[in-house]
Amino acid sequence: MTVNSNMEHKTACFTEYDTLKRVILCQPQYMTIRDVINETQKHFKDEGIHIDRALEQHENFVKTLKSYGIETILLPYHKKYPEQVFTRDIGFTLGKTVFVADMASEVRQGEENVLRQWLEDEGFSYYNIVGDHIEGGDVIIDRETIYIGLSARTNQQAVEHLSQLLTSFDVKGIKFKETYLHLDCVFNVISPELAIIYPEALTKEDIELFGSRYELIEVSKEEQFTLGTNVLSIGNKKVISLPVNKEVNKQLRDRGFEVIEVDITEIIKSGGSFRCCTMPILRTSGE
Repeated sequence: MTVNSNMEHKTACFTEYDTLKRVILCQPQYMTIRDVINETQKHFKDEGIHIDRALEQHENFVKTLKSYGIETILLPYHKKYPEQVFTRDIGFTLGKTVFVADMASEVRQGEENVLRQWLEDEGFSYYNIVGDHIEGGDVIIDRETIYIGLSARTNQQAVEHLSQLLTSFDVKGIKFKETYLHLDCVFNVISPELAIIYPEALTKEDIELFGSRYELIEVSKEEQFTLGTNVLSIGNKKVISLPVNKEVNKQLRDRGFEVIEVDITEIIKSGGSFRCCTMPILRTSGE
């Protein structure tokens, strides 16, 4: 791991649910299903992506974020990176440190350079992960605990490396069925007391671990397919979710959450939803 220590700007993420203040996205200008990586992409492979519709939906998503006072940063898009819309994977903020990921998938290698260039241009400090594959979709933080999914994109060496670096955190490797691509496709923490889970993808041991820490909203097979776990919390019990995931949304509302429904069904054809499309770099508590 190497460090770039330009002038430090305020970056902080200690949970998945504190008030979101600053987030990185990228328009799906060249989005396409090039290599089938999960069941969602497999289903939509022949249908393909309608770019104009995807761009319109993404723009509406960005407008929604801005309407809640969230600073949105749009990285430049490039034709050679068909999955650039999923900015969650190219980096992640843990505590006050921004990490730039080392991408395992050939189709995504190089995307992290776009993020790195933006961070350098804006004078942000960052840690550059080299040699240990990890993607942000596998990284979930909740105060002193960091859950890291062990997947085809994230390896045990990366978990051990982060454990050595982040000594004030408890870093836990979480095994799950790799067909679901990233941990946030089957598990997501929504508040200090609540998480969304797709139990079929996880081990009994980890389901028990999560059940001892959170009340669990279980997602059906149908709503896992439409990425019901992959909501984005923007703080103050406000969550952005797909209208199609009616049962997840109902359960959240029943527990006092404001569910902000935004349609990005064209984008989820490529296997990612709201959490996948956002890389938070600043969340603040108590607002």
